[in-house]
Amino acid sequence: MKTIVTSLALAATLMSATATLAADKILLKTPIAFSTALPGLGTPIPRVAEQLGLMSGNTIKMKIYEPDKLVPPFEILDAVSSGKINSGYTTAGYWAGKIPAAPLFSAVPFGPEAGEYMAWIYYGNGLKLYQEMYDQAGFNIHVLPCAIIAPETSGWFSKEINTPEDLKGLKMRFFGLGGKVMQKLGVATSLLPGGDIFPALENGAIDATEFSMPAIDARLGFHKLVKYNYFPGWHQQATIFELMINKDVWNEASEQHKAIIENACRSSMTDSLAEGEAIQHAALKENVEKHGVIMKQWSPEMLAVFKETWEEVAAEEAAGDPFFAKVYADMTEFRDGYKLWKENAFLPRK
Repeated sequence: MKTIVTSLALAATLMSATATLAADKILLKTPIAFSTALPGLGTPIPRVAEQLGLMSGNTIKMKIYEPDKLVPPFEILDAVSSGKINSGYTTAGYWAGKIPAAPLFSAVPFGPEAGEYMAWIYYGNGLKLYQEMYDQAGFNIHVLPCAIIAPETSGWFSKEINTPEDLKGLKMRFFGLGGKVMQKLGVATSLLPGGDIFPALENGAIDATEFSMPAIDARLGFHKLVKYNYFPGWHQQATIFELMINKDVWNEASEQHKAIIENACRSSMTDSLAEGEAIQHAALKENVEKHGVIMKQWSPEMLAVFKETWEEVAAEEAAGDPFFAKVYADMTEFRDGYKLWKENAFLPRK
């Protein structure tokens, strides 16, 4: 008899939970900043959409809109905040013109790398500061890190770059805080969406570009126009991508649905990193053997110039914006502690 009562109670609990979820259906209409054809960059979010449906019994559905199909990439933040749309998938680095600290939650020159970045985000103060940034800037959104990739290439050039003087006068597509470094070194930078870069190279609007990892760049065909591909990607040793949800929509969601969305994004952080790391070596090989790409490594002297210039940029940004200073100080303190672990536990890089 006791077993029957227990079973009935369990069934009632499950039915109650199912009913709660069913009464709280969510359709996330999600414009994205990166084409789903781009591996590691655009491919994570369809998998998140699939998992949201599976884990919620289809009480959460996500409809994905390719770039420019619903909202242009650079307008996603405002559209989500205003409630024009209820969610969006993009990267915080696109909001530097609105929020100076935003690039710190996207990619930081000279690190942190992916593992260290996630450690700060999830077990340091990163995630709290990430949400605080949007709150204090007046944006009505709830933010979730939802994908991450490891180092990018440093750029595609039509000629060798051997000294800082070789950079002067170049017109180059460049992203984030690294773009401010390049500006200080005499480069005229512009931030173009992925689909606009090849035409800009082709018509001479820009001379050079960086965008992402080799397998992603290959889809955009940069190797057809510029043959010198430089490494390492000092400006983006790791890049985080965000799922933004209108805060009113988030606050009205059930605790179960919030947990499902949060865990789908945490899973995507692991999955996207693994996907990106798995496909780069084949792309590098194909670039050289089939496309005639010339892979180049920055000299120690050039890397020292980039790092010294970055430190100048970081100091200027911190002096100009108190919240940038707050986030950067917290990140630096975490990294100083992490360095003890990194220097003792990891094999030296060759």
